[in-house]
Amino acid sequence: QVQLQESGGGSVQTGGSLRLSCVASGLTYDRYSMGWFRQAPGKEREGVASIDSVGQTSYADSVKGRFTISQDNAKHTMYLQMNSLKSEDTAMYHCALFPIPAMRAWQALDVMTHAEHGFRGQGTQVTVSS
Repeated sequence: QVQLQESGGGSVQTGGSLRLSCVASGLTYDRYSMGWFRQAPGKEREGVASIDSVGQTSYADSVKGRFTISQDNAKHTMYLQMNSLKSEDTAMYHCALFPIPAMRAWQALDVMTHAEHGFRGQGTQVTVSS
């Protein structure tokens, strides 16, 4: 069974940076898409960033130019570098994995926002204050 463990969350001031990590274990797939989504109290779930099996990436408009997704396949680890953080970025950040080789990054982003498919982690809290 695939398990995902997020880390790297914390409290930062507006304009600060954080780097989230997601380690995948129990993998039996060699091609998959991964991504990050966030959930804040009273707000809809939002797919933030995704990366597919051919390295294509996709981002929500709200984070373009500020967040960067990357992965280290050898370590089964995905990262989210978050710069220029804003108060509206405050949320629980979760990682997700989709063992579908043909899934493209934009599809993973959409699924994270609107569906329940794939494997998902418990999340790491990010709090941005002024």
